[in-house]
Amino acid sequence: MSLTDYVIVLFITLFLLYAIYDELIMDRLHGKTGLKVLLKRRNKLDSLIFVGLIAILLYQNLNNHGPQITTTLLLALAFVSLYLFWIRLPKLLLKANGFYYANIFIAWSRIKSMNLSEDGILVIELENRRLLIHVRKLDDLESIYQFMVEQQ
Repeated sequence: MSLTDYVIVLFITLFLLYAIYDELIMDRLHGKTGLKVLLKRRNKLDSLIFVGLIAILLYQNLNNHGPQITTTLLLALAFVSLYLFWIRLPKLLLKANGFYYANIFIAWSRIKSMNLSEDGILVIELENRRLLIHVRKLDDLESIYQFMVEQQ
């Protein structure tokens, strides 16, 4: 195996570890999940560019009669990338002592203020930054509100 193959294996491993963390581990950390809300997928163009670059590398490897292991690894990386970027849905996990947004746990005590924009985006002000939460269904905003009221 060449250095390129090792780098591809490293990326596949990191993507798989992220997928396992996102789907299995995050749900069990910081207590039981009280509410799971699906969010709108963002950054579609970035993911399309990444998958397109993998496709170009795959084409170049096939066209230049590169090693079969590299072709196989590039296909595996493409499938893992498609799963992470297009099949898996981002989610907001609400728990008793905080919530997970973008795979980061945020305690309720860090929230300074919350607002709802006119187009249905939940804006949460933290100490240093502002979170914009784009829910898939507007009805989920009511569920989030009810859950947060119950936690107070």
